[in-house]
Amino acid sequence: MPQMKLFGNSRSAARVAGKRKPDSEQAPKEKKQKKKKPLKVLAIWLTVILCLEGLYFFCCYTDNAFVTKWRMIYIQTAMSTMRHQWMATYLLPESVVEDVMRKRTESMEALADKESSWGETTGETTVKEPDEPETKPVDTEVTELPTETMTPEDEQALAREAFYELFWELDQPTMESYIEENPSVLDNGWENININEAGLDDDGTSIQTTMGEQVLAINAKEQIMLVRVTGSGYRGVLAIAKDPSRLNVENSAGVGTYGQLTGEIASAHNGILATTCSGFIDIDAQGNWGNGNGGLIAGYAMSNGHGYGTHYNSYAGFQYYRLEIHEDDRIYIKKVDKEVSEDCRDATEFQPPIIIDGELLVSDYWVETNPRVCIGQSDKYEMLLLVIEGRIYTEGILGTDVNECARILQKHNAMQAMNVDGGTSAMMWYDGEYVIRGSNPNTRYTGSRPVPNAFVYHRVEE
Repeated sequence: MPQMKLFGNSRSAARVAGKRKPDSEQAPKEKKQKKKKPLKVLAIWLTVILCLEGLYFFCCYTDNAFVTKWRMIYIQTAMSTMRHQWMATYLLPESVVEDVMRKRTESMEALADKESSWGETTGETTVKEPDEPETKPVDTEVTELPTETMTPEDEQALAREAFYELFWELDQPTMESYIEENPSVLDNGWENININEAGLDDDGTSIQTTMGEQVLAINAKEQIMLVRVTGSGYRGVLAIAKDPSRLNVENSAGVGTYGQLTGEIASAHNGILATTCSGFIDIDAQGNWGNGNGGLIAGYAMSNGHGYGTHYNSYAGFQYYRLEIHEDDRIYIKKVDKEVSEDCRDATEFQPPIIIDGELLVSDYWVETNPRVCIGQSDKYEMLLLVIEGRIYTEGILGTDVNECARILQKHNAMQAMNVDGGTSAMMWYDGEYVIRGSNPNTRYTGSRPVPNAFVYHRVEE
């Protein structure tokens, strides 16, 4: 007997199956809503909170070298400001903050007996004479040449020799190549060479120093040279002012009441170069931090023999030092509790010293990354003014620490050097324009913050 097909043949079955509505078009089935488990949610939140709390205590108290380093940097960065100390004191245990500051103070106290002497006898103690420099101090006096017996070629040769003696740092082959490419540089003779490619929108020259630094500007008449310094996360400008007698601390027009930009101070005092100098209390009349006008100096300063301000033995645990420029046109560094020298003509107070009598003072407690300003003096008595950019995060320019600044200045035979006010105040102005601006990008060409005073290198008097 033939077998009966209850559902037809396979083709008809396929047709029937093909007519079935897809699951998406079928009547939706009611889904059972899962009940939330409040205890499970609470457990998750408690776990997260406990993990965060554990991480917080780990970061606060661990001896792990990596965490300890960055905890120290964070605390020092916050405590070194007058506006943002709460970022350390409110967020971290008091004992942790105090421990970092105590160690920093101890580090500074190790420098207590170190003061500049240049090898001279001070009191009953004679400090070791600094090592003899490789070259003699630069003679800034112009020597009269016996022109009546010399040919123009001889005069040019002597002028060329004097130029390279003054700017001993120059790599001569790159300088000569630049002159070949730009012969107009010598239109007024070697003694009047004036190259300036140091502006914010300039790329600098093809000239290099023997240390491998790019030369940005050379002014033979004014006896000054600017070079680019770079490193991991930072860039800056080092100004080498050959005549120390022409560097002074100059005040803003309203010091004690209001400040001015470095360029304004320089222009008012016949300056060709200026950098920031003293720290200041950045507070307005209503007591709001960060809104001050830069007029109220923090510490003591002296300008052309006139002293003003109040000595700070320390601020927030930071030992202050005084940088004095004496009548002999040398820099001397001493603690602020010492009397100001009778022959001091210009001074500022800040911290820390980074080179004293040629000795590099490396510290483990000044390692935060910031814009920096340092002033030093070489064994040839040249004034060294260093400004490091920082906090320009879009360009990867963060700044550096004082130890790196010391190493930069050491390359230029610095005998004395000290860190002064930097941060958002770090600026350098040269010959009518800013070459380093404050870290606020909105003030690229205006220089940034007003300040109470500035280091000013004066133009040659006509």
